[in-house]
Parts: sequence; structure tokens; C-alpha cells
Amino acid sequence: MSAQTERSFQKQEAVFLNAKSGKNSRWYKEIGLGFKTPAEAINGTYIDRKCPFTSNVSIRGRILTGT
Repeated sequence: MSAQTERSFQKQEAVFLNAKSGKNSRWYKEIGLGFKTPAEAINGTYIDRKCPFTSNVSIRGRILTGT
């Protein structure tokens, strides 16, 4: 029997989903280093644990250089 590797309901780690307010909560951060946070990261609905804008991944070295 194989182990389940993906969650059926993905959520951001820093967002509490059972809040009483009606606003949509989306957590994003400005990583600095001359990179602007994309509008899709701010207004989007995707969940990516390896995205430096919407998760807790720290940027070190030359990760974002290239195409």
C-alpha cells in the first residue's frame, strides 16, 4: 500500500481559515533583494510550498537567477 503524499485540502501555513471576518485571507511576503512580489502571488489562489513569495522559503544565493 502506498503512502498518501498530497493533502486533499491544501492551505497556506500562516493563514487561519476559521476566522469570523468575511475577508479573504492570503499571506504573501516581499522577499526584497530587488524582486517585486508578483500580482498573482498577492491575488492568486494557488498554493505552492516552494514559492518564495507565498511560503516560508528563505532566499539565499543565486536561486532566482536565470530564465
